[in-house]
Amino acid sequence: MTSSQRGRGRLAAVSLAIGALVLSACSSGGGGEEDPVENKPDKNRAENYSLGTAADSTGPAAEVPGAKKGGTVNVLQRDAFTYLDPAQIYYADMLTVQMLYNRSLTTYKVDDKGRVKLVGDLATDTGKSSDGGKTWTYTLKDNLKFEDGSPITSADVRQSVERLYSKWATDGPLYIPQWLSGEGQSFRKALPDGPYKGKHLPKDVLDTPNDKTVIFHFKEPHADTPYAVGMPNIGAVPSDGKKDTAEKYTNHPVSSGPYKIEKLNPDKSLTLVRNDQWDPKTDAVRHQYPEKFDIRFGVQEPESARRLLADRGSDKQAMSFTNAVTVESAQEVAKDAGAKARTFLEVQPYVDYMAINMDRIKDKKVRQALAYAMPNDQILGQFGGKRAGQVAGNLLAPSLAGWKEFDPFEKTKKGNEGGDTKKAKELLKEAGKEGQEIVYAYPNTTEYQNVSVVVVKALQAAGFKVQKKEIDSNNFSTEISKVDNGFDIYRASWGADWPVGSTVIPPLFDSKAVADGSQNYWHLRNTEVDSEIARILKITDVEKASGEWVTLANKILTDDVPAVPLFYNRQWNIWGSGLGGIKYQPVYGTADPTGVYVK
Repeated sequence: MTSSQRGRGRLAAVSLAIGALVLSACSSGGGGEEDPVENKPDKNRAENYSLGTAADSTGPAAEVPGAKKGGTVNVLQRDAFTYLDPAQIYYADMLTVQMLYNRSLTTYKVDDKGRVKLVGDLATDTGKSSDGGKTWTYTLKDNLKFEDGSPITSADVRQSVERLYSKWATDGPLYIPQWLSGEGQSFRKALPDGPYKGKHLPKDVLDTPNDKTVIFHFKEPHADTPYAVGMPNIGAVPSDGKKDTAEKYTNHPVSSGPYKIEKLNPDKSLTLVRNDQWDPKTDAVRHQYPEKFDIRFGVQEPESARRLLADRGSDKQAMSFTNAVTVESAQEVAKDAGAKARTFLEVQPYVDYMAINMDRIKDKKVRQALAYAMPNDQILGQFGGKRAGQVAGNLLAPSLAGWKEFDPFEKTKKGNEGGDTKKAKELLKEAGKEGQEIVYAYPNTTEYQNVSVVVVKALQAAGFKVQKKEIDSNNFSTEISKVDNGFDIYRASWGADWPVGSTVIPPLFDSKAVADGSQNYWHLRNTEVDSEIARILKITDVEKASGEWVTLANKILTDDVPAVPLFYNRQWNIWGSGLGGIKYQPVYGTADPTGVYVK
């Protein structure tokens, strides 16, 4: 998933054998001047992820120590939610809010130590596979209800899947319909009108033999299906023909969770109140402590941090799902000893890259020179330094299964903060490309204007000539995703939809993804890489596949050098002293609202 500016973006976890999903370790530190956290234990470690059992999937969720019922939680958000319809949700802020009113077949259970288990949500467990991993069966829990009291059945799960075939459903993840009916947009041909004209997918594709059973029949084995059905759009949407209003459903999706929508004032506010039809005995993850969530949009990150640090009036009972403590207020927050108990600083599952356009920079030694010359630490400094991220050595985030320390360009090496100018010069000389001109594109935001200064200085010192191209930030992602974009290097970012390389390597590095609007930003066309992707996708053991994805990612970085990994993103969050039960959601990279309470 592409990252959403400074917050958790598109999304964005596992061995299907019983046992721990091996995700990797990284330092969570942030730091520096005050409150250095270089040695702070990182929750996003390999041993902290696992696949839950049926017992783990059983509610109610363990009580939060000290929690009380009642009160209103005020939520301060920079951006209005583009969608509330689970079919269209793919960004951090919306992923977070939907946890309160939407339930999927599976979901993530995070304990007070940051350990993550994938568990059954609407389903009794994480699924049962057969037919070599092509067929997956899910059984629904008892006593599941929508906000109007009507029972949730397999037909409602089918509705949530089949509506994704409609031409308007374009913004959410499409793993399940593509696995069922074809790659790219070809799957839509199987049900072009969705379920809205009374037609359904054939039973040998998607079967609901009774009210409690859902069976997926995929074209190929998909071992990470338990994670794909944890995306927001594989849940329950009323199938009675009245409540699912297609595109208009986003105005008031019918709740299956502990809260329901009371009022939406587009671009201004959203109010969620308790759903009295939600049964905590069916839910292993969520609580229902506050009476309501009052969410306000248009609160910029520096403002929300200042207000939450000041801790006055109704802001004492306030939080933000995704607004971060940014460089403007970082020193104040870091120096306030009393604020430490109401903040977290955690590594997110996003990687920022400097993409290298391989259609234009064809000489590998020139790409290597760019990699060595890039001043990662100085770039990160423009966003606030170690509290904003962690210098990256490789293409994959440390939260991915099987991740290992890998740093071929010595970006994490002490003393290499400004890049290795000497090595870059040597490579350019060997290539006979001294004075190589580089067209460098970047968005016209304050941070990236500052970044451009340090990048240009470092590249010029290494022997490059640099032509700067400043792009309107509203159009930047569109411009860089054009195949014929006219740029040599440019910033790109990506996060896994779940912490397995299958949601990173294929969309970013498969030759089929070289197209306008796609995410193969570097235009890598390598038939050996394509063959490896196809091979690994067929591995039915996710733990084994996870290690293979990491090996392939490292090979791509060293053999092809399509990008320079810059940094792994961090989320620094603060909330008011009148709230408790807030923790970090490692998979979404946001504040988790499911256990919050008003003191």
